[in-house]
Amino acid sequence: MHVRPRAPSLAVAAILAVAIVGCGPATASTPPSSAPSAADPTSSTSIEPVEPSASAGPAAGRTDTQWGRIWDAVPAGFPTYPGSTIADDASSEPVSARYAIIGADPAEVASVLQAGLEAASFGTEGLSGPLEDGSFVLDSVGDGDCRIQTRIVPMARLIFVSVSYGAACPPA
Repeated sequence: MHVRPRAPSLAVAAILAVAIVGCGPATASTPPSSAPSAADPTSSTSIEPVEPSASAGPAAGRTDTQWGRIWDAVPAGFPTYPGSTIADDASSEPVSARYAIIGADPAEVASVLQAGLEAASFGTEGLSGPLEDGSFVLDSVGDGDCRIQTRIVPMARLIFVSVSYGAACPPA
């Protein structure tokens, strides 16, 4: 089993800092070229690819979770919601990808991700939600035993998206 060290408090602090800065007055600064560009979620429902959380090189490893065996990363070009920011350190729970979105509607996030996965040839097995906490769970299937579970969880103005990309799916 591949275990990546995590620093949950640093990721949460970084995400909160981004949220606080986003609420302040506008400043003229240029984001680093490696950061995803922010998008107004109300003006666009297109999807953007996300780089896998593993470094470029050998294929990602696999990890056993309560949900099942998963890849430790998603493949390049995996659908994400516009304006997503990678948030690998937001939780110690193993997932294939984790990212955060500021100020989006969880139902729209679920709908855009469902459309993106379907466009990538993954069928929808089920979309549950909103659950008691306002979250959504999107279960998708691919060829053979390929399964993907995407959790969309709102926390104040942040939405956390966690993807479990099944080990029976094409390698990441």
